[in-house]
This record gives sequence, structure tokens and C-alpha cells, in this order.
Amino acid sequence: MISERQIFLQHVAQTSATPLLLDIERAEGIYLYDKQGNKLIDLIAGISVSNLGHCNPAIIEAMNTQAKKYAHVMVNGEYIQSPQVQLAKKISDLLPSSLNNIYYTTSGSEATEGAMKLAKRYTGRTQIISFKSSYHGSTQGSLSIMGDEYFKQSFRPLLPDTLQLNYGNFEDLNFITQKTAAIFIEPVQAEAGVNFIGEEYLNAVRDRCNKTGTLLVLDEIQTGFGRTGSLFAFEQLNFIPDIMLIGKAFGAGLPLAAFISSKEIMSSLSNNPVLGHINTFGGNAICCAASLAGLNVLLNSNYIQAVKAKEKIFRSHLIHSNIKSVKSLGLLIAVEFEDEAFCQRAIRKCIEKGIITDWFLFAANCLRIAPPLIITEEEIIMSCKMIIESIEEISK
Repeated sequence: MISERQIFLQHVAQTSATPLLLDIERAEGIYLYDKQGNKLIDLIAGISVSNLGHCNPAIIEAMNTQAKKYAHVMVNGEYIQSPQVQLAKKISDLLPSSLNNIYYTTSGSEATEGAMKLAKRYTGRTQIISFKSSYHGSTQGSLSIMGDEYFKQSFRPLLPDTLQLNYGNFEDLNFITQKTAAIFIEPVQAEAGVNFIGEEYLNAVRDRCNKTGTLLVLDEIQTGFGRTGSLFAFEQLNFIPDIMLIGKAFGAGLPLAAFISSKEIMSSLSNNPVLGHINTFGGNAICCAASLAGLNVLLNSNYIQAVKAKEKIFRSHLIHSNIKSVKSLGLLIAVEFEDEAFCQRAIRKCIEKGIITDWFLFAANCLRIAPPLIITEEEIIMSCKMIIESIEEISK
């Protein structure tokens, strides 16, 4: 009989030549369980998706309750669907007053695409600026503003009138002009190995946008919902974007993302042409119900408040002669090694020991740690011990 592994390799499209082939049967809390009976600590949370871990009871209850009513009745923004409305109101109440209108999508890439269209439509301009080593998605539009040529070169030609600046370079900000519709920026460049510039630079970007009438689009897809120690990273940085992108943890494990702006800016998508941006499944009722339940759990717990303390525990235990540096912003952590080969060996050894880690797209020599926020101090110490043991074993 043909095995599921064989079916996977034959019929499920792989995006790398060496997939991990972990055969997961179930998940709970910070743990994944494979069909061979192994218990694995999930230190990447599905790439910053499962901030509340796996199978949270409140999220499951919300999903089941909504599934008994309806899953899909109409595209986004036409029918009044209670899960969409309640979630939109909750998010708006948590954000600055200028970020009060939400367009639901199914992925972060589509949120980027929608924001690009919104910026062009509202400003009447065409140029989109982003930064080198930035990541905003893999569809053709979002790929056009990705900041790494290795991932772009095989798919050119991409969108015209895009420009990538050097992240952290103040002089480059002069390239933002009255021709620029929007600049896309991450509060921390996650895929560059947690590259964090800080408040001064981000405020300089904000000032330049104000002077040129350029929209500032902040990508909080990976940093949102408590990952950095506040609900959104920009809350620690003393500035407000014109458009914000959210995704990953927003859906509480289900496919949900969004771009958020003011009612004034967002209204430009409703005319000339009508239906300026449409999708089928954005704001799916079950996804919105799960998201709202997850958000309430997050807000009614101390998980966000504990992030910085947990970050310190990780940093204090990730010490080894083969670790060049540990870069972090909350529970988004990059453990830097000498080269990519050593990092890949470390990842494989960690999996053997029961720890799931990963690498970064633009920093392949860095090991990714982005666990569910519910991880305990004891679990952090145990995880770090296993990581250090893995490093020690492959160093011999």
C-alpha cells in the first residue's frame, strides 16, 4: 500500500528539495505529536502563527459555535456578518483612532497586495518603496517589493516603479518624494534575522512621509498580537502608520489577515472603480470567530506582559562558544552561527532531540526561535538546554 509519505512527495507541491517530512498527528499547547509517538516542542509556532499554542479551548469553542451557524455566505464587505463586525470593532478599539477601517484577507501576502492598490488609488501615485532584506509576501506584487534578489531573480519582470532602500540609512530617505505612493516597512526585519533599527529611524521615516504626502505602510504581520511584548510593535516606537498589515497570529491558527487604515483612505477602493479590491474568503465567519476568541484570551491573560521576561530567560540560557550572537525583540529571537551549514545541522539535531526550530529567509546562518507566548519558564529552560546540547553534539 502506498504510504502517506509517498503521496505527500508525489502529490503535495514541495517548495524545497529537502522537506522536513515530520508526520504530525495532533498538537496541544506548545507541543506537536507525530505518528511515531514523538513529542516535539514547537519553538516556531508555525512561523509566529500559533501565539496561543495549539488547540486552545476557547478558540475551538468559538469555531464550533460559528460552524453550526454558517461558514460562508458572501464576500467581504457586502453582508453584515456578526463575526466580522465584532472583530472589526474590537481591533479598531485597540488601535489609534486613524486606524479604524479593516479589510479582511486570507493571507499576509494578499494584505500587502491590497495595501499597494489602496496606496496607489488614494494618492494617485505609482511608486512603491520598501527596504532591502524586507519580506512582505511571495505573490507577484509583494515579491516586487521584497528586499532580496535571490528570491526575485527567477520571476522577473515584476512590477515597475518599485525601489528598495537600505534599512537604517537616513540619507536614503531622500528617495521618498512627491512621486512615492507608499513606503512599506517592518518595525523589525524578522527574516533578516531580527534586524531592529529602533525608534529614531522609524520616526525619521514617518517625518519624511509627512513632508512628501507618502503613505507609511507598517507590516505587523509577523510582529503583531503580542510577539514583541506589546499587542503591536509600533506601540513601543512612538509613531502611527497610515496603513497597517496584520496576519499570522491574527487568525488564531486559521487563514486570516487584513490591511487597516482610516475610513477616508479605505473608501477610495469603493469607487472608480467600484469593487476596487475584492476577494472571496477574506473575513470568513469561522476564521473571524476564532480570531476574536483568541484576541480575548490574549487580552484577558498576562501572556503579553510576560514576553519581555521570557525573552531574558532565553537570552540568559543561549550561551555557547559557537553562538556568535543572540538578537531578539520579545519572543522573536535569532541565534546566529558562523554559517548556514552549521545552522542547518543544528536545526536537524534539535528536531532529533524533540525541538522544532527553523532558519530565516535572509539570514540562513541564524536559528529561529518564536515560540507560542504561552511557553513557561520551565519549558524555556528545558528548550534552551536541548538546543545547547544539540550545538555541542554537532561541534564535536
